[in-house]
Amino acid sequence: MSAISAQDVNKLRQMTGAGMMDCKKALAEAEGDFDKAIEILRKKGQKVSASRSDREAKEGSVFIKVSDDKKEAVLIALNCETDFVGKNEEFQALGKLIVDTAFASKPATKEALLALTAGGLTLNDKIVELVGKIGEKIEVSEYIHMKGEAIVSYIHAGSKLGVLVSLKGVNGVDVTEAGKDVGMQIAAMNPVAVDEKSVDQSIIDKELEIAKAQILAEGKPENMVDKIAQGKLQKFFKETTLLHQLFVKDNSKTVAQYLDSVTKGLTVVEFKRVTIA
Repeated sequence: MSAISAQDVNKLRQMTGAGMMDCKKALAEAEGDFDKAIEILRKKGQKVSASRSDREAKEGSVFIKVSDDKKEAVLIALNCETDFVGKNEEFQALGKLIVDTAFASKPATKEALLALTAGGLTLNDKIVELVGKIGEKIEVSEYIHMKGEAIVSYIHAGSKLGVLVSLKGVNGVDVTEAGKDVGMQIAAMNPVAVDEKSVDQSIIDKELEIAKAQILAEGKPENMVDKIAQGKLQKFFKETTLLHQLFVKDNSKTVAQYLDSVTKGLTVVEFKRVTIA
């Protein structure tokens, strides 16, 4: 180690962001070869990453990028173990790099995203490097790519909850404010689907099962169970599907009625709600 100069250690530290002693040890092991030293540091990061794979990563941030014409957007959720790291500048810079790279390439899957290259390294290797430096588990927990007539994003305070809303029927109107209002609604009320037609059948089956059990427990006649259960299901749709919910900013309207008041025929095609937890 004595043959490694302080200048070389500092240079490697500037190149990688790794700690001083880690840089010194890596350079010594690599006999002064910077490329080998960087690879050694990366391998250390991989080892750290593997050793923390069982840790829970319930902090972090949601990152969103929307095209200028609002017809395409990507969202990623980057998780870590502590809120302190989630607010770290390097963690935030990594999240921005990942979302920018995702937006540029629009990969089909999270795995394809992590295989993309930025600055000579794959995004997965970029994550591993930061894991090696920070010593916390870091992972991309969500990746979403959305296309539509008009897409609006909403990130809740603290950047731990993000929403993408795809609208249609804009009729040339700027629907940014309306989209953000609906994004806030989705963030606050967590609807199960856009409307009753888009509710997963497994959810419907479960709700009917619960409703029928409640009705029988109340002693209602068996020949009335199906009819009453369907009534309860309609109430469930009204309370939990986005377009039928009362609009949180004006309870005199449903979300569907609010959108229609912005411009006739405006509605939501789909939405994605992602939360760091």
